[in-house]
Amino acid sequence: MADLILRNAKIATLDPANPSASALAIADGRVLAVGDEATVMAKADASTRIVDAGGRRLIPGLNDSHTHLIRGGLNYNLELRWDGVRSLADAMAMLKAQVDRTPAPQWVRVVGGFSEHQFAEKRLPTLDELNALAPDTPVFLLHLYDRALLNRAALRAVGYTRDTPDPPGGQIQRDGSGNPTGLLLAKPNALILYATLAMGPKLPPEYQLNSTRHFMRELNRLGITSVIDAGGGFQNYPEDYEIIQKLHADNQLTVRIAYNLFTQNKGSELADFQRWSRMLEPRQGDDLLRHNGAGEMLVFSAADFEDFREPRPELPAGLEGELDAVVRLLAEKRWPFRIHATYDESITRMLDVYERVNREVPFDGLHWIVDHAETISERNIERVSALGGGIAIQHRMAFQGEFFAERYGADALKHTPPVRRMLQAGVPVGAGTDATRVASYNPWVALYWLVSGRTLGGLRMYGDDNRLEREEALSLWTRGSAWFSTEQDRKGRLAVGQLADASLLSADFFAVPESDIPDITSVLTVVGGRIVHGDGPYASLAPTLPAPMPDWSPVNLFGGYQGATLAQAGAALAHAHGAHCHVHEHGHAARHDTPTRDLQAFWGALGCSCFAF
Repeated sequence: MADLILRNAKIATLDPANPSASALAIADGRVLAVGDEATVMAKADASTRIVDAGGRRLIPGLNDSHTHLIRGGLNYNLELRWDGVRSLADAMAMLKAQVDRTPAPQWVRVVGGFSEHQFAEKRLPTLDELNALAPDTPVFLLHLYDRALLNRAALRAVGYTRDTPDPPGGQIQRDGSGNPTGLLLAKPNALILYATLAMGPKLPPEYQLNSTRHFMRELNRLGITSVIDAGGGFQNYPEDYEIIQKLHADNQLTVRIAYNLFTQNKGSELADFQRWSRMLEPRQGDDLLRHNGAGEMLVFSAADFEDFREPRPELPAGLEGELDAVVRLLAEKRWPFRIHATYDESITRMLDVYERVNREVPFDGLHWIVDHAETISERNIERVSALGGGIAIQHRMAFQGEFFAERYGADALKHTPPVRRMLQAGVPVGAGTDATRVASYNPWVALYWLVSGRTLGGLRMYGDDNRLEREEALSLWTRGSAWFSTEQDRKGRLAVGQLADASLLSADFFAVPESDIPDITSVLTVVGGRIVHGDGPYASLAPTLPAPMPDWSPVNLFGGYQGATLAQAGAALAHAHGAHCHVHEHGHAARHDTPTRDLQAFWGALGCSCFAF
């Protein structure tokens, strides 16, 4: 009999044999029955929990095929998120409020997930604005993979001076006297950005456990039940996996994780994978935490960069030999693998290596992945298909399509990436975000991008020949992504025997206007038949989390994704921001009510607190 039944729902099962239903029964973490209420309710007994979905849309749990949850979780409580913030005025008000509550020597960090084009002002803050807002508290602001802004306090904290040399592929901008200004540029290597970020204070293990739990709950709030973690820079195995392993051992994972291992040592990549292949069997683990192979970095010589403000990098001549050795080892060990590749020119050289290795050590059904593939050609799509590979796409172009168009032109932008051509070729395609340092972790922003073909700034990139219907897009986030962890036989559909992962939506994805898609959340999220998140009438059904740690965490004040829809934001920004300050007679950020007449809420030790509103 059923442990849990969800009834009175509009269920999109994504199962071709039974595409729609009104009720779902779950037992022992799997789907027991799905169909009409009479059929499903027959599976209930006195111990079954029955939840009325209230006529809401129910979908399979979303699965991000390329993200960085493990690294992101360690730092989530430290980061102020500008994801979804629609004006720079709002963003700076948030920053100021966080600066004022952050104790020394801690930093205030805004680490990706936004684009200057999402702001009504269409710009980033200036260094002068950051220094005026935060004269004493270090502020680090990462924008895409192209730049970081540090105020003077942050420059002092990291020790950059006129004598600090530029690293290879990076630039420390300097004034006329040779002193750093606070602007760091990827040229095009983002190492300088990440190395600088890594100098900041870290959370102790107890706080990292708390931080990761809050990040997973934030993903659950957005309907995510599974991810594939693509490793990341400065994410070492096994040290930086101890927190996620501890949460798994304590039964506190609320997102299923399949993780890839990312080499950290230029020149020692083969040695890393030789060592790890002695430690881990292919896909070792269980349905909640599982090893998923190698990558997205396989060898440093094969790493291109997606900074579209810079010319496409030419990869070095040694790429083929180094990549051959690593891929040959992985094929022999039967390790799945994935590789970061933005440009078709890079993919061509990688596929040359793969085809040569495959002739001698057949891949023979081994799942391997090209990540990103923004400019992949039709010929290379065919080559990926012939070798049995898949392509993982993300909504990075929604954040930087304007930069791509400026460099390569509007025509080149129309199929960047060519999602429709991939699907027509029969290549497995999985959707994701590449969060948290470039694009937002919000899957509904990615679904908006796939359906609308627009950037966050409103630029129309794609025509009808490269936009997806809503069910197609949702399939890439469910059934499609499951292939990338070799779990296509057990997740991604609401069908009998499948893992019981589901999300009950705040609004019907199939019915709302396109502009409202980014504002969708999940009001009830289920992982393996266990309720892991609830909002509104379902809030009492979800387990309570301890408060974010430390108490000054930005998550305590602002939470995560800010949630304004594009349409609502456009309407709000069409008129003056908020209520006027009756002292200074200027406007305030649109998203806040300004309690100018509330003496306790508005007036502080320093007088008018209008900056915070």
